[in-house]
Amino acid sequence: MMATLYENVLDEHTRNGELWHPLEDQRVLCYACGHRCKISPGRRGVCKVRFNDGGVLKVPYGYVAALQCDPIEKKPFFHVRPGARALTFGMLGCDYHCGYCQNWNTSQALRDSEAQGAFKEMDPEKLLSVAASVDASVITSSYNEPLITAEWSATIFQKARERGMITSFVSNGNATSEVLDYLQPLLDCYKVDLKSMQDRNYRKLGGRLSVVLETIKSLHERSIWLEIVTLVVPEFNDSPEELTEAAQFIASVSPDIPWHVTAFHPDYKMTDRRWTGSDRLLRAVEIGKTAGLRFVYAGNLPGRVERHEDTRCPDCGATLVERTGYQIYRNLLQGDGKCPQCGYRVPGIW
Repeated sequence: MMATLYENVLDEHTRNGELWHPLEDQRVLCYACGHRCKISPGRRGVCKVRFNDGGVLKVPYGYVAALQCDPIEKKPFFHVRPGARALTFGMLGCDYHCGYCQNWNTSQALRDSEAQGAFKEMDPEKLLSVAASVDASVITSSYNEPLITAEWSATIFQKARERGMITSFVSNGNATSEVLDYLQPLLDCYKVDLKSMQDRNYRKLGGRLSVVLETIKSLHERSIWLEIVTLVVPEFNDSPEELTEAAQFIASVSPDIPWHVTAFHPDYKMTDRRWTGSDRLLRAVEIGKTAGLRFVYAGNLPGRVERHEDTRCPDCGATLVERTGYQIYRNLLQGDGKCPQCGYRVPGIW
C-alpha cells in the first residue's frame, strides 16, 4: 500500500525520459541501467520509478528525497579536491535491493513499507542556490542509485558546470554504454561500489558482476575520474581470495585507481553480522598493495587503521594529504597535484 501511495505521488514529478527507445505494441526499452528493462504500458522497470505511460517512458524529475552538504571525503573521493564541500542530492528508488543498504529509507522506499523516505519539490536553480549558500564546489548524485534518475542529474550537472562546479556520481556501477555516453560530457568523477567478485553475491543484491566490471573499465577508458569502494562485509566478501581477485582486477584496469576498503556495520536486513574489524581492513590494504595498486585506503574506522587514510607519494613515500576521517590536516597537492619532494604527479582532480 505504501509503495502504491509513493508511486501515485511520485508519478506527478516526472518528465519524458531520454534513455530509452520504443518497441512494438507500445512497449519501451529503458537503458538507464544494466537491467535494460522492456516495459509494457502501465508497468514499471525494476527500479520502480521509471514507467511506461502509453508508450512513452516517464522518469523522475523535479524533487529531492535527500539533500546534504558534506566533505567530499565522505563520498568517498580522496583524489578530488581534498577538503572541498560537496552538496549531495538524491531521489527515491534503486535498481538493487542490498540487504545492508545504509540509505534504505530512500533507495527502498518503493519496495519496503517500513522505509520512511520522503521528498520535496526542487528545481535545478534552487538546488544550485543552496550549493552556493554552503560554499559547495562539488555536486553529487547519491543516496539512491543515480543511474535511474540520470536525466534529472544531467539537467543539474549542465547548470553546475556553467558555474564551474565539479560533478560526481556515487553509484553501484550497474551502467550501460548508452547512459555513460549520455553522462560523459557532464560528469567529472564517478565512485563505483564493487560489492563482490562473485556473481552469485551480485544476484542476491539484484545485479550482475559482469556489468559492474564492464562499467569500471568503460569509465577508465572514458577518462572519467574513478574511485572504487568495497565494503568489506564479514562472511560475504571478506575472504583473502576474493579481496585479492578484486584488487587484481582493479590493478589490471589501472594501478592508479584508488581503492577504498571500508568497514561494514550492521544495518537494514543484515544485522546478523559483526562489525568489520580494523585488522580485516589492514589485511585488505596489504592485499591491494601486493596486487600493485598505488592508492589503497581504509575507511569507516577513523584513527584505527594506522595511516591508511593518508595519500602518500608512490615514488618517494612522502605524506601528501593527511587525513583522519573526513578531516584534512595537510594537503600538499593543491594545484598541479605534484609531490613537492620528488615531482611525481599523483592522478586525480586537485
